[in-house]
Amino acid sequence: MADRTTSSITVDADRAGVMAVIADFPAYPEWAGQVKSAEVLSAGADGRAETVRFVLDAGVISDAYTLGYTWRDDEGVSWRVVEPGKMISELAGSYLLTSAGRGTDVTYELSVDLKVPMIGMIKRKAEKVIVDTALKGLKKRVEGR
Repeated sequence: MADRTTSSITVDADRAGVMAVIADFPAYPEWAGQVKSAEVLSAGADGRAETVRFVLDAGVISDAYTLGYTWRDDEGVSWRVVEPGKMISELAGSYLLTSAGRGTDVTYELSVDLKVPMIGMIKRKAEKVIVDTALKGLKKRVEGR
């Protein structure tokens, strides 16, 4: 796995409120800019998604793939490709949620490996756009509820 892109934002809500939005995959196209669709394929006994099929259009990175999820209550979630796409060979990431006064600090970490050659600088820029757009969209979605 290549270098990871990490960014953080503070959301004016408790961890449970932030995690509820993160776990609502069908709503991702409404707030996660590059996600065109997200379909839950399987869920665990707790009702949270175990596998999700995504269609992503992030400019230079456009693909369909399936991710597998590991949940840590309302403290975090991590994911990894279980079915690669035509372009994405590996994708791994996580959200880590920590209480911060009356809000929640959300840290998003992402690493993407592609099947097609791409200059590292361009790939890292695409990762940063994905991470920053997701964090801003998450904050707006949670705080607008």
